[in-house]
Amino acid sequence: MLGLFKRATPVADACELGSSAVALPVRSGCNVPPQFPVVVVDARGSTRRAGAAAAKRIELRDGELAYAFHPGPYTVDLVPFAGAPEIGLRTRFAIAADAQAAHQRFDLYLASEVSGRLGLDALVAAMEGALQRELQDGGLALPPCATIDEWNAFRLGLNQLLYMRFGVTVDDCVPADLGGSRDYAALLAARAAGGAAPAPMQVAPVPPHAAGPAADLIAEPAIADARALRRLFLELPCLMCGLRLAALPASPEQFRQQQAMLQRLDLLCVGVNAMPALAMAAPGQALGAAEQQRRARHSRRATVSLDEAWALLARLKNATPALLAPLYDEAERIVANLEADCDGRRRTQDSANEGANQGETA
Repeated sequence: MLGLFKRATPVADACELGSSAVALPVRSGCNVPPQFPVVVVDARGSTRRAGAAAAKRIELRDGELAYAFHPGPYTVDLVPFAGAPEIGLRTRFAIAADAQAAHQRFDLYLASEVSGRLGLDALVAAMEGALQRELQDGGLALPPCATIDEWNAFRLGLNQLLYMRFGVTVDDCVPADLGGSRDYAALLAARAAGGAAPAPMQVAPVPPHAAGPAADLIAEPAIADARALRRLFLELPCLMCGLRLAALPASPEQFRQQQAMLQRLDLLCVGVNAMPALAMAAPGQALGAAEQQRRARHSRRATVSLDEAWALLARLKNATPALLAPLYDEAERIVANLEADCDGRRRTQDSANEGANQGETA
């Protein structure tokens, strides 16, 4: 009887939310303050908002995870050009806190890419990387001495990019001089040492029994591969829906092109759902470490194409009929790369080695 009156546990480190952390994992039985929306992720990766106006105690079923997040707003400095760290964009963004809305992009980001605590620095680094890639690839333009129209076009594109990729909405964005807050010597030293921006999620620890260099060689590709396949499994269906709704084809030819791409993406979804285990070449036959690394490289490259697809979807949202043709051509390239990498992930050896082995056999 006394167990019925057990007090709920508060969210650990809840004071970090809204400052150094954007989202924190929540254990079952925790009491979440009403100002923090909660995203529940089930075992299949589907999400729902646990929402009530009052403080709520989170009860999770088997296989479910929960995240409490602070909707913001957050004010951060983004560096649009890696070669010019003194040029910044002071950006204020927020996350939709509506508990009734379903299939929100930020919820998908938590389910597919985040493991554990989502720090503000990690999210900003991921946003900055997406912005730099889009500027480098020409999807966005930020010319020096930009006119009002050019700046407004950039702002619109930035908002679409960050929403489609991370589910955040840009409230304000203004140029900022970051020269006084940048340590150029440290930046150059980090680049010389091969330093990279922090990843948007924490690395899961390797089990103690798998310690040692040989185990690390296998464990690290396995972790990266599992994360990549999770992203493909959860995000490809959402990409299909986004492509279907992004922009109406301007001609019958574009309509047929769109339908063909959707069919190819549908086949990719089926293939990802039936992807073989990383360490197995066949039932009862283990795959070597080198081939496991090759498979993991293919899955990671597929997620790069996935990022490009989200950025393209953001451009499609604002595209005029005259711009649809080159964007559909770009979509064809991205889908072809996804197909090639998913096929490479499925193979037990690369095509060059396979061809050489067949020649030797003949």
